[in-house]
Amino acid sequence: MEEVKNLVEVNVQETVTEMVKKAREAMKIFYSYSQEQVDEVVQAVAWAIYKPGHAESLAELALKDTGVGRYEDKVLKKRRKTMGTLRDLKGVKSVGVINIDVAKGITEIAKPVGVVAAVVPSTNPGATPANIAMMALKGRNAIIIAPSPKGHSTSQLLLNYIHEEFEKIGAPKDLFQILPAPVNKAITKELMSQADFITVTGSANNVHNGQTSGKPNACVGAGNVVSIVDRTASIEETARKIFLSKTFDNATSCSNDNSVVIEAAIYEEMIEALKKQGGYLCNAEEKRQLQEAMWVDGKRNSRTLAKDPIVIAQEAGLIHPDAQAANFFMVEESGIGKDYPFSGEKLAVVLTVYKADDFQEAIKISKDILNYQGRGHSCGLHSTDEKNIEQIGYEMDVCRLLINQVQVFGNGGNFNNGLNFTLSMGGGTWGGNNIGENLSYKHFLNITRVSRVIPEVVPTEEELWGNYWNKYGK
Repeated sequence: MEEVKNLVEVNVQETVTEMVKKAREAMKIFYSYSQEQVDEVVQAVAWAIYKPGHAESLAELALKDTGVGRYEDKVLKKRRKTMGTLRDLKGVKSVGVINIDVAKGITEIAKPVGVVAAVVPSTNPGATPANIAMMALKGRNAIIIAPSPKGHSTSQLLLNYIHEEFEKIGAPKDLFQILPAPVNKAITKELMSQADFITVTGSANNVHNGQTSGKPNACVGAGNVVSIVDRTASIEETARKIFLSKTFDNATSCSNDNSVVIEAAIYEEMIEALKKQGGYLCNAEEKRQLQEAMWVDGKRNSRTLAKDPIVIAQEAGLIHPDAQAANFFMVEESGIGKDYPFSGEKLAVVLTVYKADDFQEAIKISKDILNYQGRGHSCGLHSTDEKNIEQIGYEMDVCRLLINQVQVFGNGGNFNNGLNFTLSMGGGTWGGNNIGENLSYKHFLNITRVSRVIPEVVPTEEELWGNYWNKYGK
């Protein structure tokens, strides 16, 4: 038995070693590419997923093999994220000299970080690999994808599409590879140990493994988005935005609204507006049934994970006609923490609703929710009160705060905000991450800073300590 185990370990190591070797050989060729050639490679990856029929085939296969999400939304996600990311990368310098600061005598030269290991989740087995690949290849890196076991078939199809495009433009195919099936923890861990740079989007365990691998990394933590609706919000418009965020792709995204905190002055009106969007408000017994269907022995039940609302209704035994026809479900909650599972990330079309006496209490509730889960990731505010908008910016420890936006679309970049498109969002030190911004091509660049002599600038003691001396003396 021990011999079999050792043989498996050797095979895993040899498999990854060979893949990394091929990646490095491809990078040798890629390193000589001009900016124009590099941009063609990025365009090729984008076209591989955006090309008519490709996003549809990838979405269909992902839904078939993972069983999570919604076909139409997966198609939209692949096309929208790809177009947005390509827009962000278009015209950006990432080869050779990318900046010259004459005054400081600094010239910046971009270089690759090396072979990138990208661990991606089953929720986005097509969109996430393509999105990260575009960014990594922009910096002339090679990338090896470690998909989830259920998402392997989708990632493999994406690889086929990308390699078809690479063949057209004469790019080395080994710039983009995926681990062979069956993918498991051992081969994923081995890939992380041999790669030069790691990015992980997915489960807490995978993120922990990436961040403790000893390798440079840009791993991102869990989300648990909470949005505040204050008394000045546009009720109907806000309800529509929350509905869109909550239900997109059956809530597979870390950026969909998990909880909403509503000021008491507009609470009933807001609940009614959410009902008009297809929300079903569970009574106490239905909430209990829903909780039992969603968690078994404290763990999320895969039978209700990112499923259509009718499936959740059936699993929970919600027999009311309105529940059977609902677009999403609402549960009222007052508690926060492990004893109140609805206060955490759910990956389901279930919205947890809190009532706050005023705006200050709404902020406190939101802080408590994020301190329990999702700290650093993001939150939202629906308001027309500039004072509230300013206050929440100072008080909430999150890297993204969206004002009057659809969270699931806006957090990862949108055409109507200034955040770059991505499917991987850092939570900063609040979330235990190395990055706080949206993952971008910049994270896949090493920069050589060439420093030239400039006229000496030496401050006087008075300039440095004058105000201090005047206040406290020498």
